[in-house]
Amino acid sequence: MVGKKEKIQKKIIKVLDNVPELKEIILSSDPIDVKRKKIRYFLSDILIATFDDDPTIPPLEWVLTRNAINVFRSILSIRSERLAGYSLLQYIDDLLNEENFKGIEEPTAGFFAELEHLVKAVVGKTGIYSEKIPAFVKYEGTKASKLRSSDLSKMARTGQKFMDRYPFGLDDKVIRRRSVNKTRILKYFDATEFEWEEWKWHTRHIIRDADTLNALVRLTNKEYRAVKLAREFKIPFGITPYYLSLMDKGPNRDNDYAVRAQVIPPLHYVENMKESRDMADCSMDFMLENDTSPIEGITRRYPNIVILKPILTCPQICVYCQRNWEIEDVYSQQAALSKEKLEKAIRWIENTPEINEVLITGGDPLLLSNEKIENLLSKLSRIKHIERIRIGTRTPVTLPQRVTDSLVRNITRFHHPGKREIIIITHFEHPYEITPQAMTAVQKFRRYGIEVYNQLVYTFYNSRKFEVSLLRHKLRLIGVTPYYTFNTKGKNETDDYRVPIPRLLQEQHEEARLLPGTVRTDEIVFNVPRLGKNYLRASQHHDVISILPDGRRVYEFHPWEKKLALMDTYVYTDVSIYNYLQRLKAVGENISHYKSIWYYY
Repeated sequence: MVGKKEKIQKKIIKVLDNVPELKEIILSSDPIDVKRKKIRYFLSDILIATFDDDPTIPPLEWVLTRNAINVFRSILSIRSERLAGYSLLQYIDDLLNEENFKGIEEPTAGFFAELEHLVKAVVGKTGIYSEKIPAFVKYEGTKASKLRSSDLSKMARTGQKFMDRYPFGLDDKVIRRRSVNKTRILKYFDATEFEWEEWKWHTRHIIRDADTLNALVRLTNKEYRAVKLAREFKIPFGITPYYLSLMDKGPNRDNDYAVRAQVIPPLHYVENMKESRDMADCSMDFMLENDTSPIEGITRRYPNIVILKPILTCPQICVYCQRNWEIEDVYSQQAALSKEKLEKAIRWIENTPEINEVLITGGDPLLLSNEKIENLLSKLSRIKHIERIRIGTRTPVTLPQRVTDSLVRNITRFHHPGKREIIIITHFEHPYEITPQAMTAVQKFRRYGIEVYNQLVYTFYNSRKFEVSLLRHKLRLIGVTPYYTFNTKGKNETDDYRVPIPRLLQEQHEEARLLPGTVRTDEIVFNVPRLGKNYLRASQHHDVISILPDGRRVYEFHPWEKKLALMDTYVYTDVSIYNYLQRLKAVGENISHYKSIWYYY
C-alpha cells in the first residue's frame, strides 16, 4: 500500500510542477480553508494579468486560461462542494497528507488527466495552438485574400476527409446492398414486394426475438444474449422489417454500427433495466414526467407548449428512449390512451388558454389509424388558441411506408398558413439511416408546405469527428432541417451511449462551425429532469462544480426560468472524458484529433 500511496503522490506533484505557485500552496501545512483562500487570490492575480494582456500567454490561449480559472474558482467554492457532496481540494490534500488511504477512493487515470489539463490551462500551457500564426494576417488586399482562401479550402478539405469515412444511405452501393437485404427478409417471411410497401405488413412482422433476428442478420454472441434476455425480462424490444433491411448481414458493424446501436441493446443495458425494475424504490422516470403531468396524457414544462401523448409505443424501440419505462411492449394493448382519457386531455388543453402549441408524441402517434389521427387533429384545430401542432414521429426513419398519400392529406388539411401550422418532428441519428424511401416520405410532407425538423440524440455511436456534420448536410438535401441535438440522458443503463458534455461543445464549435449557416441550424441542449431544455451553447446556463476521483465532472445546470422566476438548479454527473477517449481509441480513432475536448466546460 505504501508503494501505491507514493506513486499517487508523485503523480499529483508532477501535475502541480506545471504551476510552482499552486504547488507551494497545496503542499504547505496551512489549514484547508487558508489554502482555499490563497489559491483563490493566486487565480485572481492570473486572471487580472490575463485581461491586462499577459505577454507570456500566446494569442487566443488567454481565452482558455480565463475559462479554466473560472472553472477552478467554481470548484473551490463552498457552495459547489455542498452541491457536489465532495471537495476536490480536500481530496487532493488527503491524498498528499494522510498517513494511509483507508476510506479514500483511489484516483483514476481520468482524474489525473482532468487535473493536469485544468492546471495547465490556468497558466496558458494547453498546447492547443501549436501551429504558426496564419500567413494572410501579414498582408492586405488581394494577396491576403488569396492566402486566406487557401487556408479556408484546407479547412474544408480536412472536414470532408473525415466525412468521407462514414457510410451514407443514398450511395448507390448501399442502395444495392439493401435491396439484397430486403429480398432476404421477404423470402424469410414468404412475402411479396407489394406487401413490403404496406406499412401494416411491417407492424404485423416486427422482429421481437433473438432467433428471428439472428436468422436475418448475424448477431454477435453478446447481441444474441442481450435480445434473448430482453424478451425474457419483458424489456421493450422490436425492430421493423424495413429498419432491419438497413443492417448489414454480417455482425462486424463496419457500416451499420449506428443502426444496430439504435435498437439492439447492450447486455449491461438489459441487466441494469432488470435490476432497476426489481428495486422497489427505483424510479425509471428519469425525466420526472410524473412531476410535470397535470393530467394523464399531458406533460407541461413551458408556458406556451404542451406535450400530448395519445399512444405510448412505437413500431420499434430505441434503446436510449427517455420513455422506455412507460412502454410495456411493442404490441401492448394498453399503449393507446383511452378515448375518455384523450378527450379529458384535449379538454384540459382547451381550458388552458395560455397554451398555443401542442406537441403530439408518445410513443409514435403515427401508429394510430388515419381516422384517429385526423379526428385528433380536428379536435385540436377547433381550439382557437392553438396556433401550432407538432407531430413527433420516427416513422420516416423506421417505417417510411407509413407516410402514405392519404395520411399526408389527412394531416396537411389542418395546415393553414397565417392561422395554424403543422410541423413534423422526426429523428434521424446517422447518415446511414437516410434512404430513398425516407427521402420520399419527407418530400410528401414538404410538397404540402409542411416543414420537417430533426431531433438528434448525440450518442457514442455518432460522435466521431464530423459524423453528425455529414448527417446535417445530407438531411438538408432531403428536405429536413436540423433542429435539436440532445445530450444522451444520464441513466445508468445507457452509459454505453452517453457522451461527455465537452464533446457536444467541441463538435458545435469546431466541426459544425465549418458548415454553412443553413445547415448548422440545430441547438445543442441538455434536457434537465422536471425543468426542460438547457442550452449547452450558452455557458452562463451551466457550471462545472467538481471533478470526482473517477475523473467525471460534476455540473450544475441552471433552469431556463433563470431571471424570470425562482427555481432550483440541477446537479448532474457527466461521463469521464478520459474513458470516452479510450473508447474512441478502441474503435480506431486517433484521439489526438480530439485534444481540445478538455478545455470545453
